[in-house]
Amino acid sequence: MAATANANAKHMMLMMLSASISLPVSSRCASLSAKRLLYNQYPTRSQTLVRSACTGITTDTSKKKKKEKGLAKEKRRTRSLRDGDIHILKEEDDDSSSSSSTVTMQQSHIPVMLGEVLDVFSSNLKPLSSFVDCTLGAAGHASAIIQSHPELKLFIGMDVDPLALRMARSRINAAISHSHPHPNFQALTFVKNFRHIRSLLTQVDHISSGVDGILMDLGMSSMQVNNPARGFSVLANGPLDMRMDPQASLKAEDILNSWPDSEVGRILRDYGEERNWRLLQNKIVQARLQGGLRSTGELVDVIRSATLGTKGGRQGWIKTATRVFQALRIAVNDELKTLEDSLHACFDCLAPGGRLAVISFHSLEDRIVKQAFLKIIGEEVRNSIRKVEGVEDEKELWIRQTIQGSNGTILTKRPITPSEKEEGFNRRSRSAKLRVIQKL
Repeated sequence: MAATANANAKHMMLMMLSASISLPVSSRCASLSAKRLLYNQYPTRSQTLVRSACTGITTDTSKKKKKEKGLAKEKRRTRSLRDGDIHILKEEDDDSSSSSSTVTMQQSHIPVMLGEVLDVFSSNLKPLSSFVDCTLGAAGHASAIIQSHPELKLFIGMDVDPLALRMARSRINAAISHSHPHPNFQALTFVKNFRHIRSLLTQVDHISSGVDGILMDLGMSSMQVNNPARGFSVLANGPLDMRMDPQASLKAEDILNSWPDSEVGRILRDYGEERNWRLLQNKIVQARLQGGLRSTGELVDVIRSATLGTKGGRQGWIKTATRVFQALRIAVNDELKTLEDSLHACFDCLAPGGRLAVISFHSLEDRIVKQAFLKIIGEEVRNSIRKVEGVEDEKELWIRQTIQGSNGTILTKRPITPSEKEEGFNRRSRSAKLRVIQKL
């Protein structure tokens, strides 16, 4: 009898609380009524029953919300169909043969969504005679493009980091030695920010009609993150630098110690999308009174003191620190404004039929890319966008939905994200999103 009574009470509690959970917060007095009812009918076991029922409902509700959130995320993106089958060879293996799916580079460097990038520029009906990599980095994508396109006559690589450019040049030379480039092939590299792409291309011969392909990979390279002296790493102590261009004057230390309090808070809120920005702002101001912040380790200590007692443990403060570091890096390098201006400039530099591919790594970047692409294809036809469901061309299977405009076509209505296999062996690719636009 007691077991039956307990079961009936629990069932009653579940029904009452389930009904009250769907109501606004102001209307949840129903749950209190349910508790009182149980206290009156089953006084000896009421507290245990209430606790058990609430736990069960909360668990079920959380699982449902996570499932719904996952489904919604899948609808907003297009998961890559590739299985990450790009073969990586060692550079010193001179006897190895190369093909469009075989890339020669060091084992330590894994370019994000390499196969997808190759698909974007290999499937186009227009031959790839000229190509610009706006974020050359360690030349992972660049080496693959050079090896995969023997018709390529001109390659241009840009990067603000001279150290990265030196490494990239050696890898490009290795890629050329492993492929069969065009007899007139040229590879040019420049220490330049991609905001200067238009002025740079005017100085290069034989591209008056524009280039056939442009790539922008907005992610941080491993060699930058893993170098404590650059100040990008949350886990390694180093100076508060965070400059992509070592010649630039503004450092993260200047922002933290000299900029107005309100501006520091705005950076944390807008660029880091950090909910506890005000608390962190106050902690940073307190640190100024004690001599200021001079190293990434000191900044991490401030962040950890602001997250004491919050859920998540070590992962909790690391996620907060990652958002803070992202916000400071964006501010130091003026990344968002530079990106927005450069997208329009890059599209202008394309030849008819040329493609611009952009890989972003956080929502702020992806939102700018999405909105810029819509503006580029023609604002006056925004309301008459043609959406194409499915593309039958076997070479363009990666294209699922397109948006047609008067100036160009967005080939990725939804961004392409890495395959599950790539996310498994390259964790830094998990947040990557690829969007592509083609000029008419």
